[in-house]
Amino acid sequence: MSILKAPIVTEKMTAISEKSGRYGFIVDRKANKIQIKEAVEKMFNVNVVNVNTMNYYGKTKTRYTKAGVQVGSAGAFKKAVVEVASGETIDLFSNI
Repeated sequence: MSILKAPIVTEKMTAISEKSGRYGFIVDRKANKIQIKEAVEKMFNVNVVNVNTMNYYGKTKTRYTKAGVQVGSAGAFKKAVVEVASGETIDLFSNI
């Protein structure tokens, strides 16, 4: 089971990471804070100070088109914001 799914790379999250050393990740919905902390420390070789998690639930999306009403859904996911020790950074683009 892979705990870290993808990093969150948005303007807002980039500004937060540059300012306060906090990084965002999409994580497995069943993972707890301890598992997330261990996965980040193992993958990026940093010391994690704090982990905050947020659950986002799936939403139903509806579009009205020429072919009629089309109904879909946006999937549920869990987001984790991880704070690393002062002086340490995570380079999210090193593996590209």
